[in-house]
Amino acid sequence: VQLQASGGGLVQAGGSLRLSCLYSRSMSSSYAVGWYRQAPGKQRELVAMINSDRSIDYAESVKGRFTISRDIGRKTMYLQMNSLKPEDTAVYYCNIKSRAYNDWGQGTQVTVSS
Repeated sequence: VQLQASGGGLVQAGGSLRLSCLYSRSMSSSYAVGWYRQAPGKQRELVAMINSDRSIDYAESVKGRFTISRDIGRKTMYLQMNSLKPEDTAVYYCNIKSRAYNDWGQGTQVTVSS
């Protein structure tokens, strides 16, 4: 596993969590890094992504609440999640794409109680 995710857990609605993913390979600013999530019975969906051109995209449902970032020196990517809602409950996956690799983390569970 090239990406090790951490930071998930149980939180009340309105609370915050920060997810992290540590990358075992070297990280470049030209890599696309993204967070995805999959809720029970639903397809995996994109939550946030830093594209290879450094532009950032967010799902409409998380805009203004979630922030994606990365620290290239620490080889780590983050997802700061604020104002969490029960509908944010899912397994969250990190992903890094380069020309040579398409690596996925193992997933971390986020549960938001109402």
